[in-house]
Amino acid sequence: MLIGRLGLEKARIPHADRHGLVWLDRGRLEVEDGCLRFVTAGGGELAAGDYQIPHQALSIILLGPGSSVTHDALRLLARHGCALAAIGEGAVRFYTAPPLMPDTSALAREQVHRWADPKRRMEVARAMYAIRFDEIVRTRDIEVLRGQEGARIKRSYQLAAERHGVPWKGRNYDRNNPNAGDMPNQAINHAASAMRAAAAVAVASVGAIPQLGFVHEDSGQSFVLDIADLYRHDVTLDIAFGAASEALKTGEPVERLTRQRAARLFRQRDVIPTMIDRIKLLVGPDAPRTETANEDED
Repeated sequence: MLIGRLGLEKARIPHADRHGLVWLDRGRLEVEDGCLRFVTAGGGELAAGDYQIPHQALSIILLGPGSSVTHDALRLLARHGCALAAIGEGAVRFYTAPPLMPDTSALAREQVHRWADPKRRMEVARAMYAIRFDEIVRTRDIEVLRGQEGARIKRSYQLAAERHGVPWKGRNYDRNNPNAGDMPNQAINHAASAMRAAAAVAVASVGAIPQLGFVHEDSGQSFVLDIADLYRHDVTLDIAFGAASEALKTGEPVERLTRQRAARLFRQRDVIPTMIDRIKLLVGPDAPRTETANEDED
């Protein structure tokens, strides 16, 4: 980010044309002379300074630890349709999701349209698995898809463990006691929580409906889980087994190491911006519609 007047001439541009996320931490978000400013003494991602924020050109501002926000800032953001979310370090936790009320309902309506039609819903599910498997998925049976995913994720666990030099005895998850497993399993649980938080940021920033998932069904965050799973095979496991490897060597708490590694990789790999792009590709009003009539089924 640059100090100064950034893009304020682009006031009131539609959300469809917004892609920016601004990450702020260890400072104060306030209004001065009608302009949104962030004042920080440094110590985080930003150097010490007084920054003017181009809120009209943003979809969401992510406010990290050590920060505060004034009532005037909230009022200004609401007026211009820019969301504000409180997050953990590097967006590994998502603490707030204020009503976004974007200037168009196009993406949400298209999501509902695709979700309500069984054929189109299956198209989106297949597209999600195609992203994960990096190949065309032929079957139109969701249970077959889930079976394929289960077999592949088991292999992915083993490969990730070998890549990071971590002993692996298989996935063991107790929903009522996530910390009961061995070091790698605990790291996977923490990494999955961090990835869900990143997906929640992306879903909230585009005004999608978190309850309407295409692979997940029962959770109130089904679509968030769908988007998080797009990164399970590579980013999530890289975070988890990398953190487990470090914890086994240093004896440091695996949860803290997992959060730190997640925050670092989220930024390095532009995880949230790519999530936003993929949401628009999958359920946006301009998303392609796959023709399936002439394809062979498994």
